[in-house]
Amino acid sequence: MSVLDGPRTELRHVIHGGSTYWATYENGELQLNDGRLIPEREVTYLPPCVPTKIICIHINYMSRLYEFTGANKPPATPTYFQKPVTAINAHNGELVRPEGYQYLNYEGEVAAIIGRVTRNITCDEVWDHLAGFAPGNDVGLQDMRDTDAGSMLRVKGPDGFCPVGPGIVSGIDIRKQTLRTHRNGKLAQEGAVADMLFPIDYIIADLARHITLVPGDVVMTGTPANSRPMAVGDLIEVEVTGLGRLSNRVVAAPAPRADVGHQPTDTDAVRRVALGNDERLPAFLKK
Repeated sequence: MSVLDGPRTELRHVIHGGSTYWATYENGELQLNDGRLIPEREVTYLPPCVPTKIICIHINYMSRLYEFTGANKPPATPTYFQKPVTAINAHNGELVRPEGYQYLNYEGEVAAIIGRVTRNITCDEVWDHLAGFAPGNDVGLQDMRDTDAGSMLRVKGPDGFCPVGPGIVSGIDIRKQTLRTHRNGKLAQEGAVADMLFPIDYIIADLARHITLVPGDVVMTGTPANSRPMAVGDLIEVEVTGLGRLSNRVVAAPAPRADVGHQPTDTDAVRRVALGNDERLPAFLKK
């Protein structure tokens, strides 16, 4: 059955009483896979998948393209980058901003989770190869934007910089949903999945032409305009209609101990990405 077909199901991975369980979620309660029904407040969340790779598309909304580059014509084809698997994080997990860094940005996205070995498939076949979808946050440490030759390894790759969850949802038509990011309860980003420049089935079929995707792999599908820096203490919530709401809070940590390599910078290029060229963004794209 296609991941788009009902009934809606949601699978979450949690810790309860010091043990790990898979659970289904409904109306604020979790049914553990041993049959017990418990309140959600009694669990600690784990990531709902264990990826062997996390692949992200660079730009996939016109609002983000215009904000990022000033261009008003979509690219002919997408480009991608990877996050290390140690970037995976969970619902209610912490987002760590080290001392000396100031541009820790949120990027609310839809995460597509692979459910079957996927290689050399057509767009029409993609929906049969997915386990489901979840809200995700492609967190970036934009202070490191001036290094790594465009790979963004240290911008997007730090530990915990890919929260996904709370669970994996199937049985909804993701193409009809809307993505919203809230910062401390205030709407910060909004974009319809239907407005993606490259639809989810296109992205996965494109990647699978050359790369085998396996169950648990995560494909991050892009963020709309208005990615902005977070402050310590901020609560960032990524909501996708039909999927739920992913929550994470920003915490402070000491600066890295090793005084080597590229250090955080505050250049025009860094600020252009981190702050989004607010002065040239059309009013209709601002949220």
